[in-house]
Amino acid sequence: MAERKEEQMEESCLSGEDREDWEAERCALALGRIAQIPEESVCGEALQAYFAHMAAFVLLADRAWRIVESGELRRMTLRELEALNRELYGDILPEHYGASYANPDYAAACLGETFGQMLSFLCAELRGMIPAAFEQKRFDMVIRMELLLEVYQAFVCAAQENTDPNGARGGEQAQPQPEEIRQILYWYVSDYCEPAALDRTAGLLCPERDFACRIVMESDLSDPRYLYYYGEYVTENEIRTAEHLARMPEEKIRLMADTYTEGYRIGFEAGNKDISIKKTVNIRYALGFERMIRQAVMNFDRIGLRPAIYRAGANIFQGRSVEKNGFFGANPNRQFDYDHREDMALILDKPLVERRLECMKNAYERYRAEAAVFGGPAVVEIFGEKPFAPQTKETACRLSDRQQKLSVEYAVKAGALQNEYIPGEERSFTIIAFPVPDIGARYEEIFDDIVRINTLDYRLYQGIQQKLIDALDTGLTVMVKGKGANRTDMMVRLHELQDPTAETNFENCVADVNIPVGEVFTSPMLAGTAGTLHVTRVFLNGLEYRDLWLRFEDGMVADYGCANFPTGEENRKYIKDNVLFHHDTLPLGEFAIGTNTTAYMAARRYGIEDKLPILIAEKTGPHFAVGDTCYSHAEDVRVCNPDGKEIIAKDNEVSLLRDTDVSKAYFQCHTDITIPYDELGEISVLTSEGKQIFIIRDGQFVLEGCEELNRAFRDV
Repeated sequence: MAERKEEQMEESCLSGEDREDWEAERCALALGRIAQIPEESVCGEALQAYFAHMAAFVLLADRAWRIVESGELRRMTLRELEALNRELYGDILPEHYGASYANPDYAAACLGETFGQMLSFLCAELRGMIPAAFEQKRFDMVIRMELLLEVYQAFVCAAQENTDPNGARGGEQAQPQPEEIRQILYWYVSDYCEPAALDRTAGLLCPERDFACRIVMESDLSDPRYLYYYGEYVTENEIRTAEHLARMPEEKIRLMADTYTEGYRIGFEAGNKDISIKKTVNIRYALGFERMIRQAVMNFDRIGLRPAIYRAGANIFQGRSVEKNGFFGANPNRQFDYDHREDMALILDKPLVERRLECMKNAYERYRAEAAVFGGPAVVEIFGEKPFAPQTKETACRLSDRQQKLSVEYAVKAGALQNEYIPGEERSFTIIAFPVPDIGARYEEIFDDIVRINTLDYRLYQGIQQKLIDALDTGLTVMVKGKGANRTDMMVRLHELQDPTAETNFENCVADVNIPVGEVFTSPMLAGTAGTLHVTRVFLNGLEYRDLWLRFEDGMVADYGCANFPTGEENRKYIKDNVLFHHDTLPLGEFAIGTNTTAYMAARRYGIEDKLPILIAEKTGPHFAVGDTCYSHAEDVRVCNPDGKEIIAKDNEVSLLRDTDVSKAYFQCHTDITIPYDELGEISVLTSEGKQIFIIRDGQFVLEGCEELNRAFRDV
């Protein structure tokens, strides 16, 4: 480890051409040694086959580097680009994954349980060389090459130490101690988390990191070859999306982009935040939407914002997730991401948490000025991909109970650090969603309908939603009950208004940060909020849940389950990992009533209810969110509805702890769970006088003034 530390010190003294030369020299030395691995037979047949396979991948990634560096990439034909793309991602595609070392089951079967997890992790981490090759980040290439060599050398040394002076091996399968390999992985992450944090922070905050922006703004978007310039996996989904947008009239592209960028601008206005002090917006999108993104970049420029665009996470430093966050192409295999989402379990301990937080703080200090003018993300989500129900594998890495607590501690402190440099009360966001061709044969028709839904008349909804709010503000408790197979029976406690003429519990949400229009929401009181939330089927963060239920006591999750797996233990772990995010419990951070019956019926008409993103799904019925409130880190910003009343329900008993112990106030997660109208028996509000006012009965709005919302139910 001392040698690596010395290398880092040497590197820190270099800049410009000297650093490039030094990295090129390291790269050449590593490549020369890696090229020899397939010709050797030191470690035993199974291990040697593994290392030969890893070496072949590194050489393939280096070939991709040279193709990009030479400019050959832009001269390749579409067929050649497709072949290279398939070659780079072929190993983890579903049809090959059964015999891939990236699959922890296969790695354990071939290499043994002792080393299977660690070597499967190494295989997954080497795949981070693909984006490095396309973005020409030689340092990211080199550190992964050297990691492979360090692990390989440990196995070589163990085998050689077991060879007698005459060359006879006492045990061809001699291996290093597992702790030796774990330590190599540990120090790889510890040593390089600082440059990784600097790189990620710069990608978030610095428009000068313009790799993706140049593709968007300079490419011929009528030629699908540009999709392969990112280095992301490309399928018919991305190609057909790009072709569909290429055929759209300019006014429709402008409408899509204007809705997106105006939502961002209005989010600042509605939140009483000053957009004029901001200079940067983080744009996140899926490949294929570049024509809209190009128009959005020009729109943002007119309001004084430059784009910062980074790639979705693809390595241990950024984390892997089924849900992508950044710019991204097709997911070659969501099971691969699911299998490796907790690889940090191999090495996570308290010192590493502290080291990562220190590196994060240093990165924000380095880019303090850029953080001060960062406005927040503008996100284009996609939906319609084939549903994914993950397979849980015993061979995959899993965080221990202690590591789960460390993971939660890191997330909380990292969120607090971000808020220190990019205060929540000064930033905003917007999210819009569109379908992809996988959604079905009526893709183009569905796409056009979603554009229509995203641009509904917000004034109509604003007036109707005010009727809902006026009724809800007369009560102290809201009752929500399911019908048929839905077992929901929730009592939601509202804040007590001190001055109903000037205060309100619910925000009248139209089309700004969350597009499309259609919800009123609040942060409930926890004490007095209780009952069972149940949905028969739902997709959350890209994962399917069947018969999901959560039981609340005083607003906190007290019990939970689903029917995805054969045993209750497996189901509880699935929910704790992916809904509670390793927390023992979470508060009810939001209660809302969705009013976009148009979106609901469009989904029913096309049979795509199960494919709607939460962004649209949350508008198609009442929904509950577990985790932080909607006003997380911005509770003290004064926010008013269009009628002038101030929203006072921005806190709950947990978020109020920020005044005494901020580490207990936030959870860095917020997951919406929607009950569709056809599973809804009633929503009613109980007043202090004991009067019951019905909002919805048997899936229909019955409150006077809301009848217009039922029209969509009839217009099938």
